[in-house]
Amino acid sequence: MAKLKIAALPDDKPVKVTVELPATVHRDLIAYAEILGREGGQPIRDPVKLIAPMLTRFMATDRAFAKARRAPHRPKKVDV
Repeated sequence: MAKLKIAALPDDKPVKVTVELPATVHRDLIAYAEILGREGGQPIRDPVKLIAPMLTRFMATDRAFAKARRAPHRPKKVDV
């Protein structure tokens, strides 16, 4: 059994976002949903619902993002 990076989809109040995906990314999203559905025992009816958990997982594992987020915000110096 493959170990996928996301598991069950959380139930959370969504914010509507419109995005265009390249056809290859859309096909991969559908394939990912099919594999996740087989392994989880429940079909994923709407593969688009995988996008939020995938982005969440990506940002949670991005070390540079985490480091930048922890760093205090410093305004850029402006030469006068």
